[in-house]
Amino acid sequence: MLKSSILAAVSAASLLLGAAGAFAQAPKAGGALQVVVTPEPPGLMLGLTQNGPTQMIASNIYESLLRYDEKLNPMPSLAKSWEVSPDQTVYTFKLQDGATWHDGKPFTADDVVFSLDVFLREVHPRWRQIANNQVKAIEKVDDLTVRITTKQPFGPFLLSQEAASAPMVPKHIYAGTDYRANPMNATPIGTGPMKFKEWRKGSYVLLAKNEAYWDKGRPYLDEMYFQFIPDAASRAIAYETGKVDVLTGGSVEIFDVARLAKLPNTCVTTKGWEMFSPLAWITPNVKNGILGNKQFRQAMMYAIDRDFGKDVIWSGYGKVATGPITSKTKFYSADVPTYKFDPKKAKELVAASGYKGETIRFLGLPYGETWARWAEAVKQNFEDVGIKMEIVSTDVPGWTQRVSNFDFDLTFNFLYQYGDPAIGVGRSYVTSNIVKGNPFGNVGQYSNPEVDALFAEAAIAPAEKRQELYTKVQKILVDELPLLWLLEMDFPTVSRCNVKDLVTTAIGVNDSAKNVWKQ
Repeated sequence: MLKSSILAAVSAASLLLGAAGAFAQAPKAGGALQVVVTPEPPGLMLGLTQNGPTQMIASNIYESLLRYDEKLNPMPSLAKSWEVSPDQTVYTFKLQDGATWHDGKPFTADDVVFSLDVFLREVHPRWRQIANNQVKAIEKVDDLTVRITTKQPFGPFLLSQEAASAPMVPKHIYAGTDYRANPMNATPIGTGPMKFKEWRKGSYVLLAKNEAYWDKGRPYLDEMYFQFIPDAASRAIAYETGKVDVLTGGSVEIFDVARLAKLPNTCVTTKGWEMFSPLAWITPNVKNGILGNKQFRQAMMYAIDRDFGKDVIWSGYGKVATGPITSKTKFYSADVPTYKFDPKKAKELVAASGYKGETIRFLGLPYGETWARWAEAVKQNFEDVGIKMEIVSTDVPGWTQRVSNFDFDLTFNFLYQYGDPAIGVGRSYVTSNIVKGNPFGNVGQYSNPEVDALFAEAAIAPAEKRQELYTKVQKILVDELPLLWLLEMDFPTVSRCNVKDLVTTAIGVNDSAKNVWKQ
């Protein structure tokens, strides 16, 4: 067996060496961390809601089996060790001793089986795809051991156990209930380092230290306040005046970051997005009239000045995207058709598509002024080539509901890649993920049997074959444009320099703050 307990030991040794090298910086317990998150999330039940704000808060409440370092190597979390069979189809996880839910009930293998084989298989678009296509069995061996058997070798499997991808949920609370209507969704219970204490709508979420946390000595913080401040200028002022310690990615307008970075005791980093590699795009609902026409979608792509979006709207943070897989993710290929900004070409394709001047509804993403500016820029681009567009405004719950129900013509979105196309990319294009109820599935309703087959084959192919298959699917998608890819995003995190160990893993502030302390 391949023993990842050895890997865990190496990680532990690295931590000890790091601690020895920072003897004068030994973590100090106590204090409250003030974190700005925007927008206010629609919910905190991480199994049901996976948008960015939810992840940033709820990953302190819920945990998964594994965590990941900056190079995407797995590290222990609720699984203290794991073994992989020689044929790469059987994964045996040993669970932490003494882990409990926040209500005091023990965390056991029953919870893992329920979470992965029942709850998440039904409600989670990313895990559903893996469970249905790759997993043969999820079994309890004993109270602290779980065995997962895949149908065939599936290389990305160990990357699938990240907090928002596979959060553990308490069987004793959810089994036999209507998951989405369960009243405990309002007061979430996990195993994480922080416990839910209060949600004052429109103001903050307060999490308190889990005194019974299984990882002894952690967390160091006593409390975490996740502040909801209604506009970006006020969020920046709150940081400038010392009322908050951390501005998470996207919580202030990107054009304000350079100014804030010059303040005393201020650190800025774009680390902590290695696993996510967020990709921003416009989703056309291909079932809505002219948007089902490939020539029209190509016209829109030629019409969008994506360099302007990067350089002006996003202040240079990011890289113009070339297709469905980012250049930071495995199996990226640049060998695809290109769409340079070309209004003349766009006008020709608009005419050829049969477009009759109907108004296209663009559902804005309610994540601040930067996104509003981008929508206006795209609207101008489209009008310059003869496409009529109306921007439709909404709040986060409204956006989530409308996109989940396919009630839009166009909308912005940005999704995470999760280290491997089999986990974070295919979900947006495969026919099996055209399922209402979540805005992060195939909400554009694109369907192509060849694309379905290529994603399915590439997920389980030998490593040397996967690049060929993913290159082929990228070429097809960039030609057909089920999505209009805009920008490989860089999200800067702004924080007080005396807030230590804030970003230490591949998911940064979306990971738990179990190791964070204030100097």
